[in-house]
Amino acid sequence: MTATVGTLAATALLALTMPAAHAAAAECGVRSDGRLYCGNKAGAKGYADRSYRSATRGTLNGTFSWFQCWGHGDPHPGGNDIWYWTQLDNGAWGNVPAVDVNTGQDPAPGLREC
Repeated sequence: MTATVGTLAATALLALTMPAAHAAAAECGVRSDGRLYCGNKAGAKGYADRSYRSATRGTLNGTFSWFQCWGHGDPHPGGNDIWYWTQLDNGAWGNVPAVDVNTGQDPAPGLREC
């Protein structure tokens, strides 16, 4: 019992001291339905193509979303060219730059390319 209480206390302390980006990345993963479930930037925009020059289709207003697949596109401030395909809050589908998705690495391991 003492070991269990100690383990729970250590886990709680880690969760309180872990930077938010690391906590979000820890929650990020591909589930049995093949989708990536991950934290994202509130208000992240989804684009028609994998480019900031394309039309904006909508946004992700919340801070946790799912993503169907990934693909290469234009480079973005995240230091790579990975974009994630998802259904946006208005029902439209769009490409979200990886810089706005809290993955530990891009592309997210286990998510299919599209």
